[in-house]
Amino acid sequence: MQFKVPQFLDIEDKIFGPFTFREFVYLAGGAGLCFVLFKLLGFVWGFIPILAVGGFSLTLTFYRPNNKPFINMLEAGFNFVMQDKLYIWQRRKISHKQQKDNAKTLQDEKVSEERGVRLSGDKLRDLAWSLDVLDLKKTDN
Repeated sequence: MQFKVPQFLDIEDKIFGPFTFREFVYLAGGAGLCFVLFKLLGFVWGFIPILAVGGFSLTLTFYRPNNKPFINMLEAGFNFVMQDKLYIWQRRKISHKQQKDNAKTLQDEKVSEERGVRLSGDKLRDLAWSLDVLDLKKTDN
């Protein structure tokens, strides 16, 4: 006996034209709240709140970061802000061999610094930039 296995369980049904029920509620709720703000505040005073509510409802409806609904990102951010955070610092124990390696590295740096070979991050970045930049006058000819 064969059974049909349901597929595409994570895809919501399109109920209102191209929108799912959830997307339609976001749009209708945003439009309704914009209308209420318009009636209460008028266009001049209500422009900024109407713009904020409309943008938020459009973001909830259409913006999908990492192909997931935006409401999931809002929920994760809210949970992160509201949760207690525990910061733990532990001192690392360095073995005798690692201490020798660190001492040897420091000694090598001192020797190269005495020779004038030491390149700081800025000098290294400038050197890389000068190697990457082409002289346009030479390449045009």
